[in-house]
Amino acid sequence: MLKPSLQLKLGQQLTMTPQLQQAIRLLQLPALELQAHIRELLETNVMLEPMEDAEGTGTFEAAGEAPAQPQAPERPQESAVEVLDEGWGEHSVGPAEAAWSGDDDERQQEFADSAGQSLREHLSWQLELVKLEPRELAIARAIVDAISDDGYLTESLEEIASTLRPEIECGAPEVEAVLAGVQALDPPGVGARSVGECIELQLRQLDPATPGFNTAIEIARRHLELVAERELSLLRRELRATEEEITCALALVRSCHPRPGSTVSAGAAEYVVPDVFVRRTDHGWAVEINAATLPRVRLNQSYASLIGRNASHATMRAQLQEARWLLKSLEIRHETLIKVARSIVERQTAFLEHGDEHMRPMILKDIAEAVAMHESTISRVTSGKYMHTPRGVFELRYFFSSQVEGADGSGTSSTAIRAKIRKLVKEEDADNPLSDGRIAELLSGEGIPVARRTVAKYREAMGIAPSNERRRAGLKQM
Repeated sequence: MLKPSLQLKLGQQLTMTPQLQQAIRLLQLPALELQAHIRELLETNVMLEPMEDAEGTGTFEAAGEAPAQPQAPERPQESAVEVLDEGWGEHSVGPAEAAWSGDDDERQQEFADSAGQSLREHLSWQLELVKLEPRELAIARAIVDAISDDGYLTESLEEIASTLRPEIECGAPEVEAVLAGVQALDPPGVGARSVGECIELQLRQLDPATPGFNTAIEIARRHLELVAERELSLLRRELRATEEEITCALALVRSCHPRPGSTVSAGAAEYVVPDVFVRRTDHGWAVEINAATLPRVRLNQSYASLIGRNASHATMRAQLQEARWLLKSLEIRHETLIKVARSIVERQTAFLEHGDEHMRPMILKDIAEAVAMHESTISRVTSGKYMHTPRGVFELRYFFSSQVEGADGSGTSSTAIRAKIRKLVKEEDADNPLSDGRIAELLSGEGIPVARRTVAKYREAMGIAPSNERRRAGLKQM
C-alpha cells in the first residue's frame, strides 16, 4: 500500500523578473520608439531627468582594449574592427548639472514635412473655386469623401446618393452628372471607377489631333488586358490598325498614371535613423553607435538623496528602483548592440569593400556563438535596427542570408547569388538574353550549383522580366 511522504528536491529555474522583462523589451525597441518610451517615463518617474551633452563627444576605445568576450573556437579573425564608444553608461548616471529644457522634443520635429496635402484636401480646395450651386456642392463633397488615396471612386453612385439623404434627395443620374465635374479636377484621372476610365480621362486632356489618340481611347476602353498580356498581334487584329498606329497609341497609354491620387503628397516623409555607423579608418573598419539615438537620461541625485527610510517614502523608493533598473537595461542594450554590430562587420568585411557579390552567408546562430548570447537575443537586436555604411543604410537583418553549398564545400550567400544574377542580366546581349537555364549554367561554372527554378525565383523577386520579355523589349527599343 502506498504511503504519503515528503521529498525535498533542488533545482534551477529561470524566472522572468520585472528587470529581465524590461531589458528584453528595451532591447527590441527601434531608436524612435525607444526615445518615445523614455519621454513617457520622464513624465511619470521623478527620479529620472534628461541629460544634456556637456562633456564632449565621448571616449574612444579600441577593440583590443575592450574586455575579452567569450568566443566560439571557430570564430574567424578577418580584421580588427575598432569600436568607437560614446561612454554613455558612465555619463547617464551622473549628478544633475542643468535644468531640463524642451528643446530636445522640439528638435525631433524639425524634419517633419508639414507641406504635405492629402488628396481630399486638394480636391476640396478646388471645389471652393468652382461655381457650384449649394446642392451640387454637397453632392461633390460626398463624392470626394468616397475617393480613395489612389484617386479612385470606391463607392457606387447609389451608395453616395443614400449618404445624402434625408437632407438631399437625389438619384444616381444626378450624382453621375456632378461626378463628371469632379473628374475634371486636378490631378487628371481622379474620380475614375476603373483603370480604363482613369486612363481615358487622362487621354481626354490631349489634343484629339495627337497621333494615335483614337486608338489609345479604344485601348483604354476595351483592350487593356491585351496590353497587360503583351498580346500585340492580337491587339492589332482587334483594332484593325497599322503597326505605327499601335505604337503611338501604346506610347500614349503608357504615359498615363494608373494611380493619379499618389501624385498628391499626403503626410510627412518617413526617415530611417541609423543606430550604428560603420566607416573606414587607417586601422581598418570602425563601428560607432549613433549618439543621436542614445537616450540622454540619468538619475536625479537631488531627489534620490532626499529619500529616507520612512514608510511614507515607499512610492519614491519604488520609483528610484525602477529608475536604476531602466539605466541598467539601457546600458545592457547599448553594449549588446555594439557587440552584435562589431561581429557583423567582422564577418561582412568583404561586402563592405567589394559589394553584394561578396556577401558571406550568415545566420543568427553564427553571431549568437560569436558574442555568447542566445539566438532570440540576436533576433531582437537586429529587428528594426539600421547600420549606416559607405554602401548605404541597411537593416541589420539584411546581412543574414541562407547559403548554397558550392562544389568545393564552401557556401555562397543568397544575396551574393542575386547580385550575380543581376550582373549577368545587365551585361547580357539584348538581342539574345540569357535564359534561366543558361544563368544556372554560368553560376555552376563559377562553383555555385543552383537549379533553374532557383534562378527563376530570385529573378522574379528582383523584378527582372523573363528572357522572352527582355528580348521583346530590346527589339522595341531598336
